[in-house]
Amino acid sequence: MGGGQKRGRTQRRHFKQNRDNVWKHNPKKTHTDGPTTDDPNRSWETFANQNPGFEEYYKEQGIVPEDEWEEFLSLLRKPLPAAFRINASSQFFPDILSQLGNDFMKSLEAEVNDEHEIEAIRPLPWYPGNLAWHLNFSRMQLRKNQALERFHEFLKQENEVGNITRQEAVSMVPPLFLDVLPNHCILDMCAAPGSKTFQLLEIIHQSTKPGLLPNGLIIANDVDVQRCNLLIHQTKRMCSANLIVTNHEAQHFPSCALTMDHMETFKGGQEELKANILQFDRVLCDVPCSGDGTLRKAPDIWRKWNAGMGNGIHRLQVEIAMRGIALLKVGGRMVYSTCSMNPVEDEAVVAEILRRSGGSVELVDVSSELPELIRRPGLKTWKVKDKGLWLTSYKDVPIHRRSVISPSMFPSNQSCRGSPVSCDGAQEEVEVLGTNTGKENITNLRMRDQDYKSKEHETHCGDSRNNKVQTDTGETAKKLEEVSSNKSPAAEELDGDSKVEFSTFPLERCMRILPHDQNSGAFFISVLQKLSHLHGNSASDTKQSNNIRNKVSAAVGENHKDELKAEIKPSEDLHHQTVAEAASSAKLIGDQSKENSNTNNMCSKVRDSKEVVACGEGETGQVGKKNVKGKLQIQGKWRGVDPVVLFTDETTINSIRSFYGINECFALDGHLVTRNNDANHMKRIYYVSKSVHDILQLNFSVGQRLKITSLGLKIFERQKPKDDSSPCLFRLSSEGLPLLLPYISKQILYASFVDFQHLLQYRTVKFADFVDASFGEKASNLMSGCCVVVLNEDCALVAGNQITDNIVADASTIAIVCWKGKTNVSILVSPLDAKELLERLAVRFGSERGTLLEENETNSEIDTIKNSEDAESTDDFEMADQEGL
Repeated sequence: MGGGQKRGRTQRRHFKQNRDNVWKHNPKKTHTDGPTTDDPNRSWETFANQNPGFEEYYKEQGIVPEDEWEEFLSLLRKPLPAAFRINASSQFFPDILSQLGNDFMKSLEAEVNDEHEIEAIRPLPWYPGNLAWHLNFSRMQLRKNQALERFHEFLKQENEVGNITRQEAVSMVPPLFLDVLPNHCILDMCAAPGSKTFQLLEIIHQSTKPGLLPNGLIIANDVDVQRCNLLIHQTKRMCSANLIVTNHEAQHFPSCALTMDHMETFKGGQEELKANILQFDRVLCDVPCSGDGTLRKAPDIWRKWNAGMGNGIHRLQVEIAMRGIALLKVGGRMVYSTCSMNPVEDEAVVAEILRRSGGSVELVDVSSELPELIRRPGLKTWKVKDKGLWLTSYKDVPIHRRSVISPSMFPSNQSCRGSPVSCDGAQEEVEVLGTNTGKENITNLRMRDQDYKSKEHETHCGDSRNNKVQTDTGETAKKLEEVSSNKSPAAEELDGDSKVEFSTFPLERCMRILPHDQNSGAFFISVLQKLSHLHGNSASDTKQSNNIRNKVSAAVGENHKDELKAEIKPSEDLHHQTVAEAASSAKLIGDQSKENSNTNNMCSKVRDSKEVVACGEGETGQVGKKNVKGKLQIQGKWRGVDPVVLFTDETTINSIRSFYGINECFALDGHLVTRNNDANHMKRIYYVSKSVHDILQLNFSVGQRLKITSLGLKIFERQKPKDDSSPCLFRLSSEGLPLLLPYISKQILYASFVDFQHLLQYRTVKFADFVDASFGEKASNLMSGCCVVVLNEDCALVAGNQITDNIVADASTIAIVCWKGKTNVSILVSPLDAKELLERLAVRFGSERGTLLEENETNSEIDTIKNSEDAESTDDFEMADQEGL
């Protein structure tokens, strides 16, 4: 058999069985010699909760005063208390807040078992509006403690439907410092698993009225496809039309000169081509890290941790952060955060951002914001540990280790200058070389360094998916030694008597949250504001390093140099004088896309173009290769990802609008999107906000540089009734109902409290079995197909009273999607959602109606409903992707 053969199934099974698993009983440790006095219950191995290397490292770094060290270490070894946040944009959030304060706080008083806590559950004092809650129980205690069973079920159920989000307390902090407004365009660079993205969605939707959408949007990105799926699952509970989920490497997130031919007539009657650049008002840069701040939640890190973890990911963190700064608008705010306590991943990265930005970025002092949040100031000095050796300055790094340990890891403000790994551009090189070299030598040095970078970045720039180690020690050492010999005066001072370097940047404005301050995990947060465009050389240097890394050829010649300049010229940090150049470069796209003006197939614009002139950094992956060959393929553009197609079938749209009586003021044209080019096999239609629609249009114009995995709000789903009784091919989706409800005038019913509960309980009710006879009559008169049943909260409890149908939908309106059949009404709501809604009704309307519900459960009329054999089933039609059914 050849060496390239895959392992057989048996081999894989045996391999898995031989792997150590700390969660399971270790079969290797068996008792063979007679009886033993060991604990008979010792069948599970506990995690080791100590690591001498960890203790030595952080004692040396001095992140905790010596007199607090024992308390700090003791709390790190205890399980992390659970926490959750109430969704403020949910219609039931006042009810949940009341239930927590009046019910669970009192019923769980006896369960306090921690010297750090007085109350079983309490609101976090620093989170606005008492929306975030801290529990005195770990996740394991919630699952195992019988006394907490009711509360645990409450948390699981409300989290599943989106009324709350279970999230670590310190993880909620970074979005709060972004200072988000509803009209902001926000980028979450490393978004999975999605709890912070969900928090940002809550903020922009919090003050939005029913039937309206905020003007802003959020692009949530993650590098891993599987984690993107987790991100989609998390955020879909929010039911937002203002979200786009993308799948890119964060450090190579595409920047596009998004162009559209807007034909605007001015006084002179001339037409103008507008050039727009995709930039963001807010950027959340919660980067990958060693994660030692989550030790209480993930104790397995104790045995895995070593100092090299932070060193190895430092470069990737710098690249991601600089990409975020480049994508940020002038005046915008970026939050850089990690769940690590390591200054190499924290302060060192922030200092490198400030160095490279050259005064274009400011570290914001946010000490007055969230005053009740206990935090520690950032460090001004730290050390780097490599292979057991403590290093205080880059000059102490052995030559053979300088390809791993970069100057940016050290506090000195001069340490990165002249480095082939992270120099700031031509201006910095001039300062380093002084008057000893001319422009010609500077250019030669830069080209030589670029040649080195193309190899260095291949090995060390943090592509976590390709852990290939390339060694070129001779050439690397030679170049590093050559460049490191050029030192600035400040660096020479540090090379003298002083052995400890201090940063002159105001790093004390950063914040570090430690576990023993407020019984939480650990987190590092810094807030950066962009004051002006990045210097051209600095931005170009960052662009070149990214572009070089993605080139197949390693040669750096004059032709290659010209090609790089052409790619990076219209960057996202263009000055005002370069916008015209971006427009003229992108005009090729507009001219070619004019030929295909039919928006039903916007993607075909790219197909007809011989070459796509993309502004910003070069495409990554397959796309760059396809640009070289010529035409871009639509289906093959992003393999494994469904295409994004604007839905413009007027016949279908008009039939939907007519069937449900959707008001003309609710815009459907230009807001509907599908993920299938074939209209006959299209199952779902998504609704997107105007801001998302504009991004899509502009993305089409540059050849779909954004790899979109999910977007918008599912609003309509295709249905296939067996008897073709419904004139409309699409039913309403439960996710889109709150947005659409204020605009619907047909296929809508108003039910009494009792009948509404019966529908939720028994799922299918015949017309004659409704308590309110007039409701059953109105239901029978509706056209067959999808309908909406709205709870009339003001109707009397006594059956037979007339119900008025003049309800105006607002934030408190409760409605469900149903199906009107020949003889009955069936709900199109998942069992979990129906159960949760019943409990919400019981909490909102009190015991009087709850007693009525119990009486009705024994009523013979309801028994007839339950036992009816001829009730028409909801299986008479096929529903596409019904939630939970």
